[in-house]
Amino acid sequence: MTAIRVLQVFTIMNRGGAESMIMNYYRKIDREKVQFDFLVHRKEKAAFDDEIESLGGKIYRFDPINPLFPGDYYNKLRVFFKNNSKYSVVHSHLNTFSCFPLKIAKEFNIPCRIAHAHIAIDDVSILSLFSQKESIKETFKKLIKLQLKKKVKRDATHLFSCGDKAGKWLFGSKESFTTMNNAIDTEKFAYNASVAKEYKQEFNLQNRLVIGHVGRFASQKNHAFLLQIFAALVKEKPASDLVLIGDGPLKKVMEKEAKSLSIDSNVHFLGVRADVPELFQMFDIFVFPSFYEGLPVTLIEAQAAGIKVLASDSITTEVSLTDDIEFLSIDKPAELWANKILEIDAAIKNDNTEKIIKGEYDIVSNTQKIQKFYMEQIKV
Repeated sequence: MTAIRVLQVFTIMNRGGAESMIMNYYRKIDREKVQFDFLVHRKEKAAFDDEIESLGGKIYRFDPINPLFPGDYYNKLRVFFKNNSKYSVVHSHLNTFSCFPLKIAKEFNIPCRIAHAHIAIDDVSILSLFSQKESIKETFKKLIKLQLKKKVKRDATHLFSCGDKAGKWLFGSKESFTTMNNAIDTEKFAYNASVAKEYKQEFNLQNRLVIGHVGRFASQKNHAFLLQIFAALVKEKPASDLVLIGDGPLKKVMEKEAKSLSIDSNVHFLGVRADVPELFQMFDIFVFPSFYEGLPVTLIEAQAAGIKVLASDSITTEVSLTDDIEFLSIDKPAELWANKILEIDAAIKNDNTEKIIKGEYDIVSNTQKIQKFYMEQIKV
C-alpha cells in the first residue's frame, strides 16, 4: 500500500505551539500508511525543515498571503494543485487565514479539507484602539482576522480545534468541531533530577530561582509584562533568573527592555533550541502571561515536567490537567504576579505522567486516532 500523503498547511515550521504539536504526531504516525507534506508561507528555512525531510516529507514554499489582495496567491495555488493532484487531505493550521488555501482546495475537489483552530483572539473594542497594551498595527491585524473568520467554515469539510475556547471562537458552537489534542511525548518531558542538575550547572544557575518561558517574541505572548513581573521579582529575590526560549520580531526590543529595567544580567535569551525537553528540567516556575491563546502545548509540557505554572487567566482552563497550575489576570499589577511567584513552593516536582495520560494529552493514543481519521477520508 502506498502511503496516503496529507498536505499540512502552516506559515513556517519553526518551534511554535501548533508546529511542535504536528511534529509530535508526525514522529509517531505510521509513515508507511500516512505521510505528511508541508505547504508553508515563508521562503526562509525553518527549525523543523531538516527533520521533516529526514522523515520523508516534502516542503513547498510560498510567499506570505496578502489577505487584502489574495488574487496572486490563489493563482499560484491553482498551479500547485494542478501539478500535485495526489492530495486527498489538506489540513490547514492558518486559523482565520485557512479560508484562502481551502477555497482553492475546494475548487480542485479535494475531498477532505480541514480548518484547524489554534488561537482564540479577544474581540476588538473602541477602547482597545487607544490601549497601550498592543500596537495599532496588531489591533488592525485582529480586525482583519475577525472579518476572515466568517469565511473559514465555507470551504472546509471538517473543523478541528486544539480545545473548546479556540474552536468556539473560530467556528461557533461546540458541536461544530472536533478536538485534536495538543498531545506531547509525556515520557520525554517527565521530570529527571539528573538532567535538571546537569543543565543548572551548564548555565550556572545552581541555588537560583529559575523562571522559564517558551514562546515566540510577538505581542500575543506579552513579553514586556513578563519582564516587568521579573523586575519586580528580582527586587524581592535577587537570586532569580529568567530563561526565555524562542525567537521572533520583538526579541531585540525585549533585549533592550531588559537592559532598561536593569535586569539584563539575570535574563537569558536562548533563542530557538532543539533541547527544549531538557531545558524544562531546570525551570522552577513557568510564567505565561499571554494576551490570548488557544490551548498552549507549552503548558502541557511544563506540567508533564512537574513545573509549577502561573498563567494568564485569558487562557482556557482546559489546560489545567494537574494541581501544578494557577491562573492570574494580566490586569493585575506586575508586583502582584511577583508576589504570587514567591508564594509558590517550587521545591517539589510531581510526577504528572499519569495525569497527562488520563487527560488524553499523551501522543501515542492521540496519534492512533488521527491516523485512523486520515485513512477513513481517502476514497480508494
